[in-house]
Amino acid sequence: MKADSNLDRLLRSAAKAEEPAAPEAPYGFATRVVAMWRAGAGQTSDVAELTRFVRRIGAVALAVVALASAGAYSQFSENEQRSAPQTNEYAIADSAIQTEFSQ
Repeated sequence: MKADSNLDRLLRSAAKAEEPAAPEAPYGFATRVVAMWRAGAGQTSDVAELTRFVRRIGAVALAVVALASAGAYSQFSENEQRSAPQTNEYAIADSAIQTEFSQ
């Protein structure tokens, strides 16, 4: 019973209490915020810096791809030249050797 009376007393006290007023911004706070915002208007934002960074990465990646493509093309053309039958140079030399020994 004593707990119920204590609880009732606490609930009545809580019901009589006034709600606290909503906190307000200090005097001149909005003016300072607007002034700081205008002062920083010439500076770049994080999004602009990130966009510039991504563009630079893209340019470097494009350069790497171009160099790798040039190297691959060079390697493929070199392999093609090695695998092609070399009829002119070796055939002429071989026929000259054959005719020399057959006489």
